[in-house]
Amino acid sequence: MAKEYIDFETLKYLLYDVHQLEEILQQDRFTDHDAASLDMFLDSVKEFSDRELFPYVKEMDEKPAYYKDGAVVVHEQVGVIMKKGGEMGLISGTFDYDAGGLQMPMMAYTASAFIQDAANNHLPGYVGLTLGAAELIVHFGSKELNDTYVPNMISGDWGGTMCLTEPQAGSSLSDVVTKAVPTNNGHYKISGQKIFISGGDHQYADNFVHLVLARIEGAPAGTKGISLFVVPKKRPDGNGGLVPNDVTTVADFQKLGQRGYCTTHLGFGDAGDCQGWLVGEAHQGLKYMFLMMNGARIAVGRGAAAIATAAYHASLQYAKERPQGRKLTSSGKKDLETGQTLIINHPDVRRMLLQQKVVSEGSLSLVLLASKYYDLKETLQDPSEKEKYALLLELIIPMVKTYPSEMGAQAVSNGLQVLGGYGFCTDFILQQYHRDIRIFPIYEGTTGIQSQDLLGRKLLMENGKALELLTAEVMQTIQEASKYDDLRVYAGKLGEKLKLTQKVISFLVGFAQKGDYERFLSDATPFMEFFGNITMAWVWLDIAIHAKGALITGEKTHSEDFYESKIHAMKFFFKYELPKTIGLAEILMDEEVLTIAGEKELFI
Repeated sequence: MAKEYIDFETLKYLLYDVHQLEEILQQDRFTDHDAASLDMFLDSVKEFSDRELFPYVKEMDEKPAYYKDGAVVVHEQVGVIMKKGGEMGLISGTFDYDAGGLQMPMMAYTASAFIQDAANNHLPGYVGLTLGAAELIVHFGSKELNDTYVPNMISGDWGGTMCLTEPQAGSSLSDVVTKAVPTNNGHYKISGQKIFISGGDHQYADNFVHLVLARIEGAPAGTKGISLFVVPKKRPDGNGGLVPNDVTTVADFQKLGQRGYCTTHLGFGDAGDCQGWLVGEAHQGLKYMFLMMNGARIAVGRGAAAIATAAYHASLQYAKERPQGRKLTSSGKKDLETGQTLIINHPDVRRMLLQQKVVSEGSLSLVLLASKYYDLKETLQDPSEKEKYALLLELIIPMVKTYPSEMGAQAVSNGLQVLGGYGFCTDFILQQYHRDIRIFPIYEGTTGIQSQDLLGRKLLMENGKALELLTAEVMQTIQEASKYDDLRVYAGKLGEKLKLTQKVISFLVGFAQKGDYERFLSDATPFMEFFGNITMAWVWLDIAIHAKGALITGEKTHSEDFYESKIHAMKFFFKYELPKTIGLAEILMDEEVLTIAGEKELFI
């Protein structure tokens, strides 16, 4: 096991120096917080993660959650994080004071959750899903629902889930058939099944509050007829107690990775006595769920960035300790008289480690940027500024979810390669991270769905206003970088990529304008890779600008080597990652169509 799983110094550099958390703290909502108090909070989360999360990450993989006698059995550390999650504000951190929360900026909460994810990615989901379910009730539920359920959820005594997926309807939520029949008693009778329910059952919560998408009897077809219900595992009996609510744990899925994070199959109303309470208005369920989805997708990107980070530190430690081979001499031959060199001295190993570094640190910066946009759209008073950051957030969210997930998986694969044969062995953690991260491109909308959302909706919304705003942000960074002699060439490269982006988008939008939407979206995933890569080049150039500024002004809060390492990483990204967009642009602007099903089936 690695001795360390994150670089705490880099996390704080990105949080305070690059993304200027202290500017966010100027908003009225956050006046009770300052950098010192948030530092103490993050330090306490790191200490808790060091003690209660990180030491158990391998053990939770080796002793996974399992189903027995109608219930799911999980590792005892789930009980620890549920209890401590309530006590430390890990569930309620961003909630209003009135709801029992700490009114913490999303940026700070994201940083704290990133630490936990990197320490042990099997555990934070239990509190994260409880937070998400409670958030839906707080925002859209009645006072009675809030009073009945939220306090026990944010304390960690009760768990919470979101129940969308059904056996016959995966990502196609318009095909949801779970039924809700109204009664004269203010509740609905719920019947149906839900699958892939993260944290859906375990022995360390007294109750589970399921947020269930269902169709009220007689509701319109498709997504317009879906409503949202609170469906507890145990319902209040009216006398201060709880009684079973006909919610059955059918099974727990055994998975490739994240084996300590249970994933349940739930049945509702098998005995005809499952009661649910409508959240908000009828037929608005999907709208409510997706208003919360930005936070969920930030969380997915954060989790993937965290696993990639932990994998980077594990492989970096190995490379610094493992002697093998010898460095080449000036003659191009190995000097067998000298001793073995550490593998970190081999250029190809350094290339793989640097790829891990730019993906993991860049992904963290992107996730923190999204959290900053979230804070600004929620707290700014100027309507035009609120709209600006809301549009920027909507545009980058598909990339925030996808880039860390897809590229994080590649980065972890590189980490496994650094270890060579040992990377494939269970003695070392890399193989587990390789398995754990693979779910992240699937969570909360697959890469294909995110890609269609980016190209088909986000780029074109408000007549392209979000894209204009993001382009302006990138141009501002290019102008800042151009002030520094040794960053000017990278600013120029990014500027050329902006022109290429305009060319690619213009080509693709032409199909939409002709009504050929299938062709327009058929290469949405290569477009996601193309646009995400360029967005990350912007993120890295911004990191380098702040590092360069600190070196020149002498206003350093970190060592000179620290800042120079960030500039070096930016240069690596521009040399090894950004040029991939040339090939992707060629794919995207090729007239030939090969993936749209035609009259003749050619899969033979």
